[in-house]
Amino acid sequence: MNISHPSTSTPRRYFKRAAALALLAGLAITAGVTALAQSAGSAGWHHHAAMTATDVDTHADDMLRHIFAEIDVTDAQKAQIEPLVKQAIADCLPLHQQFHAAHAAVLALLGADTVDRVAIENLRADNLRLADQASRRITQLIADIADVMTPVQRKALVARLAAHHAEMEG
Repeated sequence: MNISHPSTSTPRRYFKRAAALALLAGLAITAGVTALAQSAGSAGWHHHAAMTATDVDTHADDMLRHIFAEIDVTDAQKAQIEPLVKQAIADCLPLHQQFHAAHAAVLALLGADTVDRVAIENLRADNLRLADQASRRITQLIADIADVMTPVQRKALVARLAAHHAEMEG
């Protein structure tokens, strides 16, 4: 006898996929904003100067304005979303600074005459804690924004972010 279990409904599967994509996109956007904000004229392939707090606000405003236009966000929604995004950026910037400090610490440990494996492991554990903290904050932001948007807007945002991701890889 073959007993089949009802499969997850199509809308539910779509929502799970959309939520996962939105989470990844949110992580990428926030990581990009924080990286841009704190990259102090790094050598190598990062050729931009460190962004000031004003630069970060301006960049966030530009990104939001662009996204809002593409997904037809109302003025009332903008008034709710903008402070959510700006607070998340403010919350994540110190985490990025801590990641940067940990990176410098690892380099110092690796440059020492003897390698302190315990110290390196402690830095790794600290970085995982920071990454979890950032991930939780970004997840909160995504859920908060999702509460403000309509399902149609969320789908449009997911489609736009997926297209942007494909452009960046392609």
